[in-house]
Amino acid sequence: QVQLAESGGGLVQAGGSLKLSCAASGRTFSGYFMGWFRQAPGKDRDFVAGITWTSGNPYYADSVKGRFTISRDNAKNTVYLQMNSLKPEDTAAYYCATRRGYTASLSTLYDYWGQGTQVTVSS
Repeated sequence: QVQLAESGGGLVQAGGSLKLSCAASGRTFSGYFMGWFRQAPGKDRDFVAGITWTSGNPYYADSVKGRFTISRDNAKNTVYLQMNSLKPEDTAAYYCATRRGYTASLSTLYDYWGQGTQVTVSS
């Protein structure tokens, strides 16, 4: 079993920054891929960013490119999402997830999920 725990959400003004963390525990595999998703009220859960555990190759949704940075610390089994230049449109519950295999942006392809952390960006 793999357990994921997000932290770092909060309230921030537009243009500000937040850094989210996702700590993973349990058995991990070299072929795992980590993704960040977000879900706003009344919206689907959409892919935000992803990273490979081994090489740290990042992937981003077009809506966050240039503003968000995903990284990982394999020794700590932790993935981070640095969010800069935040916009009110970024307001959502943010979830981390992981899957066996490689790059995927569809939430249904992920095997394990955290409980989420709320990010609210005020105008």
